[in-house]
Amino acid sequence: MMTPLPQLIHTLRSAGYALLKPADVASLAGCTLDELNAMLPSWDSLAPDNYLKDGGRYRRRRHSCFVLDGLALEQVEHRAHWQPVEYNALHGGMRRLFQPVEARTTANPAWQKLLSAIGQACGQVRGQGPWYVEAHQFRIDTTDGIGRPTPEGAHRDGVDFVAVLLVGRHGIKGGETRVFEADGPNGKRFTMTEPWTMLLLDDAAVIHESTPIQPVSGHGYRDTLVVTYRDGGFQGG
Repeated sequence: MMTPLPQLIHTLRSAGYALLKPADVASLAGCTLDELNAMLPSWDSLAPDNYLKDGGRYRRRRHSCFVLDGLALEQVEHRAHWQPVEYNALHGGMRRLFQPVEARTTANPAWQKLLSAIGQACGQVRGQGPWYVEAHQFRIDTTDGIGRPTPEGAHRDGVDFVAVLLVGRHGIKGGETRVFEADGPNGKRFTMTEPWTMLLLDDAAVIHESTPIQPVSGHGYRDTLVVTYRDGGFQGG
């Protein structure tokens, strides 16, 4: 199921998605797993997501935007996240202004290397950008007894590529990842368990979702980093 790093570009082109093990994600980014792990404490200071239309309290997040032009990753002025209803039937059409990713996180060399390296891989599949990048830190917890990583259901994001990186799982069951052909019957399902496992998706080729999480005992949560890459500009102008 895991894609060997040398086959990343071929697999992304042929299957529409690739799944990398943590060591290969670190290798792709040109840093160590310890350097990536140095960012983990920032997930403990995410802000509540007050836009959930299902009334849930299970999602915390931060969000910031960047432009990747060649090897240069530049953060842009903080802006709202927006998706059309065609891609997000639940929260589409809303300008959702979240708290930004903390400066100590975006200034971390591992953050910059990771976002840049993923963009370079996307460029090998389709064009060279510049890429308009949105980075979302998520924590889905079991405050309501159940947490929904993708309350909108199986979806596309309206971008070119989507990277979903598992950052951690604590005291939960569920959270299975499902990837389906956008125009066909085939699909795969698997559960990411190791921190810094990465699913990289061609957003035009596949749809994806993650199943709800439930606590094993007490309070549980699932942390992810979701990074999207879009050619031509950010959604919403």
